Amino acid sequence: MRRSLLTSTATMVVMIFATPAFADMDAAKKFLDGEIGDLSSLSRADQEKEMQWFIDAAKPFAGMDIKVVSEPITTHEYESKTLAKAFTDITGIKITHDLIGEGDVIEKLQTQMQSGENIYDAYVNDSDLIGTHWRYLQARSLTDWMANEGKDVTNPGLDIADFIGTSFTTAPDGKLYQLPDQQFANLYWFRYDWFNDAKNKEEFKAKYGYDLGVPVNWSAYEDIAEFFTGRDVDGKKVYGHMDYGKKDPSLGWRFTDAWLSMAGNGDKGIPNGLPVDEWGIKVDEKSRPVGSCVARGGDTNGPASVYSVQKYLDWLKAYAPPEAQGMTFSESGPVPAQGAVAQQIFWYTAFTADMVKPGLPVMNADGTPKWRMAPSPHGVYWKDGMKLGYQDVGSWTILKSTPEDRAKAAWLYAQFVTSKTVDVKKSHVGLTLIRESSIQHPSFTKRAPELGGLIEFYRSPARVQWSPTGTNVPDYPKLAQLWWQAVGDAASGAKTPQEAMDSLCAEQEKVLQRLERAGIQGDIGPKLAEEHDLAYWNADAVKKGNLAPQLKIENEKEKPITVDYDQLVKSWAAGKAQ
Repeated sequence: MRRSLLTSTATMVVMIFATPAFADMDAAKKFLDGEIGDLSSLSRADQEKEMQWFIDAAKPFAGMDIKVVSEPITTHEYESKTLAKAFTDITGIKITHDLIGEGDVIEKLQTQMQSGENIYDAYVNDSDLIGTHWRYLQARSLTDWMANEGKDVTNPGLDIADFIGTSFTTAPDGKLYQLPDQQFANLYWFRYDWFNDAKNKEEFKAKYGYDLGVPVNWSAYEDIAEFFTGRDVDGKKVYGHMDYGKKDPSLGWRFTDAWLSMAGNGDKGIPNGLPVDEWGIKVDEKSRPVGSCVARGGDTNGPASVYSVQKYLDWLKAYAPPEAQGMTFSESGPVPAQGAVAQQIFWYTAFTADMVKPGLPVMNADGTPKWRMAPSPHGVYWKDGMKLGYQDVGSWTILKSTPEDRAKAAWLYAQFVTSKTVDVKKSHVGLTLIRESSIQHPSFTKRAPELGGLIEFYRSPARVQWSPTGTNVPDYPKLAQLWWQAVGDAASGAKTPQEAMDSLCAEQEKVLQRLERAGIQGDIGPKLAEEHDLAYWNADAVKKGNLAPQLKIENEKEKPITVDYDQLVKSWAAGKAQ
């Protein structure tokens, strides 16, 4: 979860609540009246029925002190400050919901996995770790848990099928290991008002020979970036692109969060490319990682990957504000809202709440935004059937080292904060949608015009092309930390894009080799392949009906394509992805 996003990663907030004198329906009704109101996908009678189930299921655990942890984004702050107290009042289970930096969450998780000491009773951590949880066998399989030990504390109204992100938290064994709690996508952001300005449209058409609109491919994005950079709009010099380039851990997210797949790296496959994923890691038929470098059939340093880095560097230097090159993710995030950026190709929907505040230069007087979000444009190597972007899915994870009674109490809380009773209201607070029933709720139909396309996107068939890191990555914490250093070398000019990605894939393979030698992941751990050249592995992929690694395309400037935003939304309403 990218997300020192809205708050400092050094922050720790601890919410501790005393056990109420009683835990019954009176407390539940007070919560439903005061907090939920009409913002639920359940009728009031069904809300009370669900609350009664929580009251009954929690009785054996009343008075227990349970500790859970997540990072400090708006959704989790709401859980920590409001929902934890409500759960305590209703059930009598005392909840401490800590909010700590994303890196600290992972550190605590790793420590518990390695030591067996129960630090937290449940974690909200990224579904990017699904490959880690499946291979290390330290996390409870929720599928097994709900059918067996945890059956008596599994809400009959949980409705797993209603969660839109379970394909991201399901391992190749078909079992669910994490329960989505919040999710948001990385989309394209643009100034809808500028794109519809008659003068801008006329001058763009005259210069480039096609209509100004939402770019479908990177060639069009590049033309639009060039067109707006240095242009005077409303008496202000504007830029055609926004990004960040400081050598900092957040630079790794810029690339691990599906940037390579947007360029066309990896293979076709939803939710992730198979057998080569968007990180360029290849697996065999048993889901064992066999390599990252092109020399072993991977794609981390292949032509599509190198192209993605080169375009990132070119656009950052030519079309973004000069100070962007020295910014981190969190520093660059607020810049588009200041009103001098025309578009951004890599933009998280978690910024929506901060981008619709009254009085911002990007807001209309009537409370509607001057901007919109749309599907991300794709690079020249991208093919139909590939994923097109990233979704962050923070998910409840319960480790096997947590004692069963504590795990059961924590599981009750995890289900409470994701319940149908609660989720619509929580979704309005954090705008991190996880349930189809919430997405389709009439309150979001009413609010949609104020959210710049967020609801239209999540109601569209296009959303399935956005997914988190997949199961090819066998140890996310170890491998993810390698990316920012490699990309940072390219951003600083210390290495060429090819050299940077050669270094990255080699470092990834060192980790894979260590895991293979240790044998700690059993028969689903890495088993590195023999080395051959790009031509060999490309021919092998084509023979098997796959793509990666692709050969270099000599002319990487393809024909630019744009689409009218309003027509795009109409096509979504008709059930079409584009």
